[in-house]
Amino acid sequence: MHRHEIEQKIELVIENLVNLNDPDGKYAIPLADGRKIDNKSFNYWEWTAGVGLYGMMKYYKLTKSEKVLNIIIKWFDDQFKEPAVEKNVNTMVQMLTLAYLYEETKDPTYLPYLETWGDWLYHDMPRTKDGGFQHIVFGSENYQQLWDDTLMMSVLPLTKIGLLLDKPEYIEEAKKQFLIHIKYLFDKKTGLWFHGWSFEGNHNFAEALWGRGNSWVTIAIPEFLDLIDLPEGDAIRQTLIDTLERQLEALEKCQNENGLWHTLLLDPTSYVEGSCTAGFAFGTLKAARKRYVDKKYLDMGFKAIQAVIDNIDETGELQQVSAGTAMGETLDFYKEIPVTGMPYGQSMAILALVEYLYYRI
Repeated sequence: MHRHEIEQKIELVIENLVNLNDPDGKYAIPLADGRKIDNKSFNYWEWTAGVGLYGMMKYYKLTKSEKVLNIIIKWFDDQFKEPAVEKNVNTMVQMLTLAYLYEETKDPTYLPYLETWGDWLYHDMPRTKDGGFQHIVFGSENYQQLWDDTLMMSVLPLTKIGLLLDKPEYIEEAKKQFLIHIKYLFDKKTGLWFHGWSFEGNHNFAEALWGRGNSWVTIAIPEFLDLIDLPEGDAIRQTLIDTLERQLEALEKCQNENGLWHTLLLDPTSYVEGSCTAGFAFGTLKAARKRYVDKKYLDMGFKAIQAVIDNIDETGELQQVSAGTAMGETLDFYKEIPVTGMPYGQSMAILALVEYLYYRI
């Protein structure tokens, strides 16, 4: 595809994303206190929309599309008029985009949010044993649990806020969180990652090598390395690169012929899934472009990009996306999750296609 065609595709996906909603509440998550969390709509402060904003910010930074910048600004303006949202692992990801938005606009009203949320995450976020960020979300504290998406949703925002506000302790905390999550979630046998770990019973739940969970890692490691820019030979840098390389080796072996990956990566009886494919495409292409890993992985990345493009329908919706996923106690749990258009599917497609633009410059 030519650069112009890729940009048209991205803008179609963005258009679909900003109009996503769930009027019947079919995909809402009911909480014990009677609240329902809107997991599908774009105009709602949850990680599902937060990752979308980040993809749009990446597109803006590369193209300077005023239309896209205005969508992001309006989203935050609208949300800041609402009652303050509950702080947790997943609502934190909006701060990643807000930090970039502050750099772009220098709007001083954004700073108190970045300062307050960064302070909460560093000082008050519940911790597991060994000091890991406990994966606390709406309606569930997930006591003593580590999940692989925490690196994307909270550790990257903490890193960016630390750089922006000159808080070196935030950067050190982020490094520690990557090492803790590797320690408990990396599967030494396969090179892939388990969805979660619980210190209550000391186990990896269903030991699910789940696609989208793995793809957050593929995204987060090169993003983190790019942010903190450690020198070659640095021990943290090399540990993260080695861990990513192990994962890419494993992904290369289990990529489907059509370029997609299965929702349980090593289980070909589980359905192929679009959002993890987009995440793997982004992470692979970025890691190769930044020379963190060998260029040999580009074939896998380009095959994944083509699969993403093939699975975007005429309305701009990425197909084959699994609905929001809690921690599964059985492998069948993951295989039975329904498939529907979701904000993070859209946003991961945007991330992948924006990264692909770098190869068309």
